[in-house]
Amino acid sequence: MGTTQLESVQEPKYWHLKTVLSEALDSDFAVGAVLPNERDLAARFGVARATLRQALEQLELEGRLHRRRGVGTTVAPPRVGIAVSTAQHDWTGGVADEAWQPIDCATDTAPAAVTAMLDTSAEEQVHVVRRIRVTHGQSVAAELLYIPASSVPELSAIDSPSGPARARSVLRELHRLGLEGQDRSVELGSARADDAKELDRLPGAPVLVVTTRYFAAGGTAAVSVATYRADTCRLTFGDSGALEITHDEQARQAS
Repeated sequence: MGTTQLESVQEPKYWHLKTVLSEALDSDFAVGAVLPNERDLAARFGVARATLRQALEQLELEGRLHRRRGVGTTVAPPRVGIAVSTAQHDWTGGVADEAWQPIDCATDTAPAAVTAMLDTSAEEQVHVVRRIRVTHGQSVAAELLYIPASSVPELSAIDSPSGPARARSVLRELHRLGLEGQDRSVELGSARADDAKELDRLPGAPVLVVTTRYFAAGGTAAVSVATYRADTCRLTFGDSGALEITHDEQARQAS
């Protein structure tokens, strides 16, 4: 990384510095490499340390850097590549079961927005399955799956009253229902305390919230609210309309 003086630009100085640093990360540093200290970087780019910190914070937010006390600032690995598609209809095995790990299942009322999508009453109890998605040993998403009792009519109250076993029982019954389709929306959100704990993030960290409605028998059979780490996942829409999360390196090669 050579000495570079920033020219006068219309955008904020830290934002332009972030772009310059990002290009340097691609060309001059390997994954896991430790960046020079703030004083050296600020001198090299001819900026105040406050400006440099803003740029580094933005790159950390975007998942390009990891800043760890006692280690310094290191180059983060590429974003994790995960498929988010209709393959998840197979609740009982295959790729989906390998990715999503059931944690627990409880009976509770759903949030108002979910109740509206399920077309149930505000007082109606639904099954709430909590799962986490693990890729390459890293937790990348936490999900709450809301399933009304009408979608799993054969579920036994005796078998597996709680925990992962209960969650798997509910998912097996949902699979038997035979889902007919889905729709999905994606928005930027902030990590709630429980999701942040599952994802090893601080509460309020930026996340991508993927809400999916699953259809069967002319109605909504289940609603999934999955929270993905915004710093490790990239969501793209393919020609087929299926939602995928692509690898950063592939995206750079395609651009």
